[in-house]
Amino acid sequence: MTQTSRRRRFLYSAASFFFRLAVVVILLGGGGWWLLAHPNTPVPSYWNPLRDLKISAPVTPVTKWQLNRALANEAQCRAALAEAGVQFPAMQDLIVDQNCGISGRGLLSQLVTARMEPVETSCTTTLRLAMWENHVVQPAAQDLLGTEITRLRDIGSYNCRPMRTAQGENSGWSSHARADSIDVIGLDTADGRTLTLLADWQRNEPEAAFLRQIWRGACDWFRVVLGPDFNRLHADHFHLQGPGWGYCR
Repeated sequence: MTQTSRRRRFLYSAASFFFRLAVVVILLGGGGWWLLAHPNTPVPSYWNPLRDLKISAPVTPVTKWQLNRALANEAQCRAALAEAGVQFPAMQDLIVDQNCGISGRGLLSQLVTARMEPVETSCTTTLRLAMWENHVVQPAAQDLLGTEITRLRDIGSYNCRPMRTAQGENSGWSSHARADSIDVIGLDTADGRTLTLLADWQRNEPEAAFLRQIWRGACDWFRVVLGPDFNRLHADHFHLQGPGWGYCR
């Protein structure tokens, strides 16, 4: 066999191998898609990227994918909240101007477990808050305080105003102007304790450890999280913000 023939045979064999490999990948991909899409799929919903988000489901690598889809679709957002028992009755969207207003507006009064004083906010902020409460706040309360959180205390979500800094007002608009954030000042426990950031953040007690753990955990569900260590303007609250480049301080 000549060198040219051997080369042609090698190229033919290589082409045939890669063709068969491509067919197998396509078949497996199609089979995988069919397995995920089938109504009776054995794949749990919290491992299935084609299924909608369930707030109470275990967190997996698929959860963030499902969360992002729900954040981008108001119907999915509201469905996830309703399925988890979150009290967020819909309100007509608030349209003020190009800087201020609330899209996906509602009146939040109850998360998965903890209640709140009714606060107007957006569906996306509520969904992030519910994920934080269910997967960070309540587990940390059980682990560090031996109880559950019955109430989340806030100082508001929507506020049509420019951004505030330690140097004064900024030329940009605050995320509060679109209800894309909420400020949390404290929490009540089932055994009668009231925790506040102003009083408990610096204590060498389980309460301080709890507050610091839920602050760190908020960074998994919000893109901007600011607390008492950031600056004096946040000495008494967590600023929990949906949109942003990712900042946890």
